[in-house]
Amino acid sequence: MPEPEIDAVVFDVLGTLVDEPAGIRAGIRALDASLDEAGTERLLSLWQQHIEREQRRILDGDRPYLPSDVLDREAAQLVADTAGVGDPAAVAALALSGRRLPPWPDTVAGLARLADRFPLIGLSNASRTALLGLNAHAGLRWHQALSAEDARTYKPDPEVYRLAVTVSGRPPARLLMVAAHAWDLRGAQGLGLRTAYVARPVGDPPTSSDRFDLHADGLADLAGQLDKAHGRSG
Repeated sequence: MPEPEIDAVVFDVLGTLVDEPAGIRAGIRALDASLDEAGTERLLSLWQQHIEREQRRILDGDRPYLPSDVLDREAAQLVADTAGVGDPAAVAALALSGRRLPPWPDTVAGLARLADRFPLIGLSNASRTALLGLNAHAGLRWHQALSAEDARTYKPDPEVYRLAVTVSGRPPARLLMVAAHAWDLRGAQGLGLRTAYVARPVGDPPTSSDRFDLHADGLADLAGQLDKAHGRSG
């Protein structure tokens, strides 16, 4: 890893550290236990498409900023309507499934290992309230957790990455952004952050034109590469 060395590691959360589709899928199954696998996947896709579309509308200025809780409630209502479920309590429970996301098997140990060497900053499109819930549920360890809600926009808007730069008090080039989504890393690059792609089953893989500083198979691999780059062993 070329100089300069990094002073803090910034992590995307959804998809990178927690399995977001698995959590939403579990919420959909709880909404309607009669759904088969294909039906569950169709509703999951409906949820994901709504969130992606509405965040893009906000980024494009076609809709005023709304925190992720509101978009999740909209997605839950859309899924429930499609499934023919009219129970308001069931819809409300589904809307909260985005706070009950399981961590990937290497997440907790990987964060603990990295936290011994670097300040760790979580940087998520999830709202402040949602981020608190999902951090607690998944057992994520941070020195600071930041929500895009504080910038009143969503990644990949540069203002979201600027939150981490401001909190760290360091130049962007001394921060390492870690994500399973190439689009997220491109956004961080735009502000001058270093980048590390971590492969996950639900991520957005790099294209042939992407140039990220590090590519890792998981958090143990990432920690090992950072140890080597910074002259540490073990």
